[in-house]
Amino acid sequence: MTENRTTFAANAIRLAGIIPRTLGWLPQSFWDATPAEVAAIFSTDDPPPGEPLTRSEMVTLMERERDG
Repeated sequence: MTENRTTFAANAIRLAGIIPRTLGWLPQSFWDATPAEVAAIFSTDDPPPGEPLTRSEMVTLMERERDG
């Protein structure tokens, strides 16, 4: 292994400092987030935002996704 190879742990430590400051998260929010959640936040593949959800749409989503 070369010395300049970055490890997962080194990247996690770096991101643990950058992401909470950038997103306004507490450190625990970073550690509780999955890699997929963090990637989704920074993804540029999302369509442009449309109209906000209605209350009934939000209730439907919350009922469908009860496990969070």
